[in-house]
Amino acid sequence: MQHILDAIMAGDTAPDDFANLDLPESYRAVTVHEDEVDMFEGVATRDKDPRKSLHVEDVALPELGPGEAYVAVMASAINYNTVWTSIFEPVSTFGFLKRYGRLSELTKRHDLPYHVVGSDLAGVVLQTGPGVTKWKPGTEVVAHCLSVELEDAEGHDDSMMDPQQRIWGFETNFGGLAHIALVKSNQLMPKPAHLTWEEAASPGLVNSTAYRQLVSRNAGQMKQGDNVLIWGASGGLGGFATQYALNGGAVPICVVSNEEKAAIARSMGAELIINRSEEGYRFWKDEHTQDPQEWKRFGAKIRELTGGEDIDIVFEHPGRETFGASVYVTRKGGTITTCASTSGYMHEYDNRYLWMNLKRIVSSHFANYRESWEANRLVAKGMIHPTLSRTYTMDEVGQASLDVHHNLHQGKVGVLCLAPEEGLGVRDHEMREKHLDAINRFRGV
Repeated sequence: MQHILDAIMAGDTAPDDFANLDLPESYRAVTVHEDEVDMFEGVATRDKDPRKSLHVEDVALPELGPGEAYVAVMASAINYNTVWTSIFEPVSTFGFLKRYGRLSELTKRHDLPYHVVGSDLAGVVLQTGPGVTKWKPGTEVVAHCLSVELEDAEGHDDSMMDPQQRIWGFETNFGGLAHIALVKSNQLMPKPAHLTWEEAASPGLVNSTAYRQLVSRNAGQMKQGDNVLIWGASGGLGGFATQYALNGGAVPICVVSNEEKAAIARSMGAELIINRSEEGYRFWKDEHTQDPQEWKRFGAKIRELTGGEDIDIVFEHPGRETFGASVYVTRKGGTITTCASTSGYMHEYDNRYLWMNLKRIVSSHFANYRESWEANRLVAKGMIHPTLSRTYTMDEVGQASLDVHHNLHQGKVGVLCLAPEEGLGVRDHEMREKHLDAINRFRGV
């Protein structure tokens, strides 16, 4: 891989020279192994350790198919789906790979006894397969994680509705935590020129998810003046939701867990902050029983901050722990947009507060290509900024995943792949200087 890295680091390698680079038969990648899916049997979820299940090893370079590209990965990032993959919850991802492998002769490549993980990247196109016209070798890119086949009619209004919609690096193989990634060409987007490799890699999944969930007509349809309740407002997902609310003229009500995170939300421009630790909310009396009095206390705090107004849109992602409260505090006719469920998938709420008040629960899952492109465009224009707090090497990916698993991180956690150090890849230094404080807002937190 050194000759590939040298070509990238040179900064002036011609596209034809990139296209003619010899590719290795194997490359370094972060994997989980099918024969280890039972390794955490009987272990509590929190005690499952990604350092034991994630391997950094050489794997064979897969065949390049039509409409696909090889990308030299300079940097990637950790998402919760990599944590779930590493602890084999809620199910092993090898089931996803087997189902995908049955789809066609070409997709058989994905059904392997190992899974190369990772759903973010920033890097350089090395080669493209037949039919690719928009992307040339040597182009600096980032990738979103939507993998679609688009052979079914359902996907041609919103590609997230494609029956063959999958999340790359989670439900497909050959993900971004590696020296080389295999992607569909319609996953590629231009790398923001003012960002480093690790900064550019970090927004992809969470930024696109937040854009669809809050802004897009496919979910939140946020408008000016909306009161938007944002759980985990300074986190990897919530940090982007807070930025979108502020940019779009809405009023974010930011829920955080400590004063340090409250300070981050304020630094983004948010003024209405709820510190859960100070307020001491306990939405569940015990494992099976919620406490409506705590919902009411939470709603009263929101009205105190907003001057008596209720929530128009709830940006929901914690799931089980918070969902009952989210439904309760939403205004009549308001919307709860939900993605993920980091505290549990089995949501419970009092349907009287939903049905009698004409509220809506809208599901949202990642984003289509257009939504991802728009979200990346806003990053490239310096209107939305990365939330990178810390970067690990690829050999430290187990520790990085453990930190995310235990919520010890803030914002996004990056991973250097081919990039030998942090700080590389900036092409527009003038623009970077203009936004440097915002780019570094989460650093070291």
